[in-house]
Amino acid sequence: MSILVFADNSEGKFKKTAFEVTSYGKKVAELAQTNLVVLTINANDASELGLYGAEKTLNIKDEKLKTFNAKAYADAVKQAAQKEDASIIIVDSSTNGIYMAPMLAVNLKAGYASNAMALPVSMDPFKVKRKAFSSKAYNISEIKTAVKLIGLSKNSFGLFENPVDTSVEEFSPTLNDADFNIKSVSVEKMTGKVTIADADVIVSGGRGLKGPENWGMIEDLADVLGAATACSKPVSDLGWRPHSEHVGQTGKPVSSNLYIAIGISGAIQHLAGVNAAKVKVVVNTDPEAPFFKAADYGVVGDAFDVIPKLTEKLKEFKSNQ
Repeated sequence: MSILVFADNSEGKFKKTAFEVTSYGKKVAELAQTNLVVLTINANDASELGLYGAEKTLNIKDEKLKTFNAKAYADAVKQAAQKEDASIIIVDSSTNGIYMAPMLAVNLKAGYASNAMALPVSMDPFKVKRKAFSSKAYNISEIKTAVKLIGLSKNSFGLFENPVDTSVEEFSPTLNDADFNIKSVSVEKMTGKVTIADADVIVSGGRGLKGPENWGMIEDLADVLGAATACSKPVSDLGWRPHSEHVGQTGKPVSSNLYIAIGISGAIQHLAGVNAAKVKVVVNTDPEAPFFKAADYGVVGDAFDVIPKLTEKLKEFKSNQ
């Protein structure tokens, strides 16, 4: 028996989430007193995972899997799990992971615990702590199936270096043509920007900015912090910003280390999408704005006065480092 982790990458380069699920998988393997195997697809340097405890890494090299395909990826992970006799499979909770995991659970007849936020509470019976109700609460879920699938919530466990000598093996699963009935025609990517999914810091703006012509100060603050930019639903609906930046229950949920909300009142749908952010900072002129009740830090003030000064102070601070 072994523990299998699927470590995703982008154009061959591992994301932070890949190192986090590997760190988590190593700790689970220690609890289960077994070995850790990590599967990745078309990685440039699969041996990097050894820094976080991957004793063995399976790397699939196949051009057909260059673009994410939930069915094909789920089939490949299933075959790797069967090859390694894996009793516990761990994936991340990225968009790709969320699409793939239910299919993988069906393929393996496995119980699936999504949004896991900590190591298993117990191994026998197998119980794990999970986020619930849009990260407002948590529950303890028990998985009774022989094979278990865990979806690890981003930024919930952290990175833990545990250097080992990893053996990298090429793995060639049998791909089913039926898995490729749906094909990606094109992929559009942002260049030179931090994406919401990968960002540790997010600077988000709302209707309080009064118009798209004022978005420069959001981007300036984001540049200083190395952050991604985001917005509330009304802003994207008005066409001020692309829908890809819409954060909230009906947009993209985030779990960044820092979320700065500027001119956002804090509708319940928006708060549901940012509950998992570790630290929330709010700048708003209305002291009664709902967001202040959910914030860790709040500034009652005019964003047009506060944000430029904050940006300038941060630039001064960085220049003195």
